[in-house]
Amino acid sequence: MKTYLHVSLLIISFLFNLAGAQISEPHEIHAKQLKKILSIDGQLSEVDWQRAERISNFTQRELDEGETATERTEAAVLFDDQNLYIGIWCYDDEPRNIIAQKLQRDFDPDGEDNIFIVLDTYHDRRNGYLFATNPAGARTDALIMDNGRNMNIAWDGVWTVKTSINHEGWFAEFQIPFSTLKFESSAGQTWGINFERNIRRKREQVLWQGWSRDAGIEQVSRAGVLTGIRGIGAVSLVELKPYGSGGIAKSCGKGVNGVSKIGADINYLITPTMKLNITTNTDFAQVESDRAQVNLTRFSLFYPEKREFFLEGRNYFNFGLGHSIQPFYTRRIGLTPERKEIPIIGGVRFLGKSGDATLGGMTIQTAAKDTVQGTNYTVLRWKQDILEQSNFGLIGVGKTESGRKNLVYGADFLYSTAKLFGDKNLSVGGALAQSYTSDGVSKTGMAHRLFFYLPNDFIDFSAIWDRSDKNFNPETGFLRRTNYQMYNADFRIKPRPKFLPWIQHFVFKPFDFNYYIEDDTGELQSLWSEFRPLGFTTTSGEFFEFNIQRSAEHLNDDFEIQDDVVIPQGEYWYTHYELQFETFQGRPVYGELYVNWGDYYNGSRTKWALDLSWRINRHFSLSGNVERTAVQLPAGNFIVDELAARVTYAVNPDLFGSLFAQWNNEDNEALLNFRMNWIPTPGTDFYFVVNQTIETESGNLQLVNTTVLSKLIWRLVL
Repeated sequence: MKTYLHVSLLIISFLFNLAGAQISEPHEIHAKQLKKILSIDGQLSEVDWQRAERISNFTQRELDEGETATERTEAAVLFDDQNLYIGIWCYDDEPRNIIAQKLQRDFDPDGEDNIFIVLDTYHDRRNGYLFATNPAGARTDALIMDNGRNMNIAWDGVWTVKTSINHEGWFAEFQIPFSTLKFESSAGQTWGINFERNIRRKREQVLWQGWSRDAGIEQVSRAGVLTGIRGIGAVSLVELKPYGSGGIAKSCGKGVNGVSKIGADINYLITPTMKLNITTNTDFAQVESDRAQVNLTRFSLFYPEKREFFLEGRNYFNFGLGHSIQPFYTRRIGLTPERKEIPIIGGVRFLGKSGDATLGGMTIQTAAKDTVQGTNYTVLRWKQDILEQSNFGLIGVGKTESGRKNLVYGADFLYSTAKLFGDKNLSVGGALAQSYTSDGVSKTGMAHRLFFYLPNDFIDFSAIWDRSDKNFNPETGFLRRTNYQMYNADFRIKPRPKFLPWIQHFVFKPFDFNYYIEDDTGELQSLWSEFRPLGFTTTSGEFFEFNIQRSAEHLNDDFEIQDDVVIPQGEYWYTHYELQFETFQGRPVYGELYVNWGDYYNGSRTKWALDLSWRINRHFSLSGNVERTAVQLPAGNFIVDELAARVTYAVNPDLFGSLFAQWNNEDNEALLNFRMNWIPTPGTDFYFVVNQTIETESGNLQLVNTTVLSKLIWRLVL
């Protein structure tokens, strides 16, 4: 017994020592106040940068965890009354081999050199801001919540960065206004901060703190400490963003109509932690076209939100029922089920944090249009931090029309830690919600979720139980299917064999399944399961996997999967196989191949997809996607073809755009979207958009719908 106790203590001691090893000293950086005005040019040549306190103790996460970085990286922080300044020195022995392929705002950082910065301004080790740039000076950012479990990559903060490249490497100079951030009022600020650098030609990733493979830059609980910022507690802001849009619209069989609209958003930073937004006559002219989806299932399709007003604060309204049951889904506001626009008269939103409580509220009023009544949509969300990384919260969602109401209200909780056995991750949580429909036959319905996550580098396991009864009705939400219970378990093992130097890691999946039953009868509804005998990523960045899938569907009624192709009711079990292969995105030309084949209901199906991208230079890139689904059934055979292509261009980080084209033989129409975005100053945007629909069913190309719009949003700080 004594021997067993000694061994246990040794193991526990080792695990906790391993966790401690993820803290690299020094783990604190001190910001110094500016003495002279900086010129934001990426040169980092001013005296203030030379006297600033720098940190340089970066450690590899990939490819050799725990090893010293092969290229030197330094970081320093300065501030004045209005702005935070961060300087990054990315030294490189081979500056000619630096990969910088993108210029546009919100660039995809995969496949090229870049720097990420995370700021935990509340120092609550849960939430933060992420800022990133590449050697070309492109910008992207995101909001982090729940220690990286939720991220809002659509958030666009007001900030700037400039970069430069010389014989020593590349360098970045960030300027972030304090008005872009939220933080507690105090004489002296203590924030969390972390840095990550990616050196793509080496596939090397280095971090200042928290470099464990079980972590990531988004886990703010593992960040270092930023001190020294003083005298900024009184920061306030009134931001006026008026807009005007105008253009022409032509529909098939109708003349050309002029369209115009004016409106405004007012943003008021009530305190450094609480922001109020007011919008009137809201316009979405700059929205990019949705990617068309061909639905070969019995269940609802999910379209992601792309409208800027709703994207900014969406993470405040996340609720723990998961992706398939969402009590609040903003695409229900201002859009019909056919994705036609309904005018939004105006709305009010507040977002922020007070102590340990995160608060979000929004109310939006839409106008009547055609057969759709004017409707009010309101959502309130409260979340309370407990323990180190855990929380519980409440949500209320309301849809009010003349003489009718639909409500959803619920509670959720999350227990989360990044210190299991020293430095492992564990999350356990759940949610319960009820809907109320004033004119429903059954006025109330229930939905709930319980989950268990163990997301770590070597062992990755999750288990989920979802339920939505047949009366649950979230009309301002998203519900993929009704009257069901779902049981899910996903288990992956990811070894990193040192005796195979060309393998970064394997991914073996003993099991992964989603088992659905009817909630009221307990009968089978659907089953999808996957076994992965082989999957791996190479040290050069290639990816491969082979999967064996087993599925089942129970049809209570005949299912018309395609025009005049009907699958009879009954229970179907079938097996299919899948191959996926992807090349390293750091190359000028890269691609992905997907093939899935095997049984399908009472017949067979083969589906394949090919994606190719060519980055001609940092100004131009081309990408294309082709998909084919060939189905053979006793009731008939059919083929679904889907094509998409995109040209992206960028003159510089403040002037960029794209041309996107898509077509499928189900709708028999091509959709073209041309979009140009100019940012004359941070926070001010000019858009020029052309949307064109081309009818292809007759075999002759016919222009049926044309829209040409321009829009200017001007940012004024009062």
